[in-house]
Amino acid sequence: MRTYHCFWLLFWAGQPHQSFLTPLSKRTSGFPEKEKVLVLSGNSRRDLHRSKRSWMWNQFFLLEEYTGTDYQYVGKLHSDQDKGDGSLKYILSGDGAGDLFIINENTGDIQATKRLDREEKPVYILRAQAINRRTGRPVEPESEFIIKIHDINDNEPMFTKDVYNASIPEMSDVGTFVVQVTATDADDPTYGNSAKVVYSILQGQPYFSVESETGIIKTALLNMDRENREQYQVVIQAKDMGGQMGGLSGTTTVNITLTDVNDNPPRFPQSTYQFKAPESTPPDSPVGRIKANDADVDENAEIEYSITEGDGYDMFGITTDKDTQEGIITVKKALDFENKNLYILKVEASNTHVDPRFLYLGPFKDSATVRIQVEDVDEPPVFSRPAYIMEVKEDVPINSVIGTVTAQDPDAAKNPVKYSVDRHTDMDRVFNINSGNGSIFTSKTLDRETLLWHNITVIAAEINNPKQSSRVPVFIKVLDVNDNAPEFAMFYETFVCENAKAEQLIQTLSAVDKDDSYSGHQFSFSLAPEAASSSNFTLQDNRDNTAGIFTRKTRYNRHEMSTYFLPVVISDNDYPIQSSTETVTIRVCACDHRGKMLSCNAEALIHPTGLSTGALIAILLCIIILLGK
Repeated sequence: MRTYHCFWLLFWAGQPHQSFLTPLSKRTSGFPEKEKVLVLSGNSRRDLHRSKRSWMWNQFFLLEEYTGTDYQYVGKLHSDQDKGDGSLKYILSGDGAGDLFIINENTGDIQATKRLDREEKPVYILRAQAINRRTGRPVEPESEFIIKIHDINDNEPMFTKDVYNASIPEMSDVGTFVVQVTATDADDPTYGNSAKVVYSILQGQPYFSVESETGIIKTALLNMDRENREQYQVVIQAKDMGGQMGGLSGTTTVNITLTDVNDNPPRFPQSTYQFKAPESTPPDSPVGRIKANDADVDENAEIEYSITEGDGYDMFGITTDKDTQEGIITVKKALDFENKNLYILKVEASNTHVDPRFLYLGPFKDSATVRIQVEDVDEPPVFSRPAYIMEVKEDVPINSVIGTVTAQDPDAAKNPVKYSVDRHTDMDRVFNINSGNGSIFTSKTLDRETLLWHNITVIAAEINNPKQSSRVPVFIKVLDVNDNAPEFAMFYETFVCENAKAEQLIQTLSAVDKDDSYSGHQFSFSLAPEAASSSNFTLQDNRDNTAGIFTRKTRYNRHEMSTYFLPVVISDNDYPIQSSTETVTIRVCACDHRGKMLSCNAEALIHPTGLSTGALIAILLCIIILLGK
């Protein structure tokens, strides 16, 4: 018959939380009256369970954060082999054995030596064994049991951030989502309400609210205006124990910024602006700046300015300074105090980015009146034209007046003006000007064929203030007169063959004329009177500004006359008629039967030896070749 031995684990049978917190300095007299035993046989390690309370007898329960001065009593081990004679020794091993948990080797009492924290370690697994002191052999198989740390509410909720930052558009509807805050509790969420967190708002009402279970913050007030208040600091509390009294709590700060929307139109701070502009202000120059105020920011405050009406609509313009959002009024055209000294404009400022949701607030634009006073300045004389063009014939006598320039002081004082020629533009002093009346006259003779255009500059200056001066270009065109005779277009030197026939064309002539001809040049050609009757050649006028030279006889002898000089008279048809006598050089040459020139040098034809030049050259070449060999 096999004998079964049992190993007993004893612990309190009353309410475990209360019993475990009872400090036991003397374990022999401090036990409760009843103990429950876990019996493990030598051959089986089955756990015994208490059915009524569903209590697992192989578990010990110990409250965390024990604050007593003595060691905290855990439970008692006992073997049915223990006869009380001290022959058995109890040994404890596993998690924290010998450090966190100690056992009385004689009695089997287990104690916790340190305060335990469930959040650090919720369960400890240990093993117990009884051995024979004398033999050192176990009298029971090693038994495993669990010490479970019961939670107490010793951790307050902690937010994931110390400070939250969020933003929403101003004028948002009530209930608009802002941000969600989250707090966690390190206590056991499965045991009681220690980890059940409820959110509430401590600071930030009536502007915002928070959902108690989710931590979602929403707007709670309608029409929150950024221009009235931009920043809000909301304090949110997270409290455990479901928010009940005695629960622990933590807080966080939520900084909420209202972002801008375009809910404010631009407004001019005044209805009328006044500026002054000297009449000498050049175009595109600024006259002044105006600014419409807009309580919004960034692109919602961007403004576009325009001139909508006024008598200076075409004289002035306005642009927007993108950095300052000011309207810059500029001059578009030259101002003239004497012509108009006051302009009244209507200027409009409007937002460039309009939000349709807020159109019900009114038009997002405003207008103001701008008065611009033109100031008189001492202006230089003004010529009657921006430039002058004059014409003069090239044959006019010196000191002839060719034209007049006129300038006057535009100011009310009407100061007298004196004129002069800028000599840098008339270095040869061809022209001069009357300083009093501005008449320009010649001081030297002109020649159109030498220079067709003269470009000079005339200066008009106030007599009382010579620094006030103006310049004007004067373009003088020299007109042609018929003062040049026509002449050959080129130098004509031609030849006639000794075997030429009568009335044979040997040269065509053409002419040019330096003068202009409005209807086109018409030249006439003829032989000079001294050559008309005795010449060996005739001339035929083709009536197209060309003429032909023809032979008058048959055969010419270069030994008798090697060169002829034929005088030709060329006349134009302008007034007065101009004519010139030009000479055509005609050489008599030896030609072949086709009329191709062979030689025009009479001396080269026959040498004293009776040999021609070609024959002599051939003889010389033969001699050179023979000597070379």
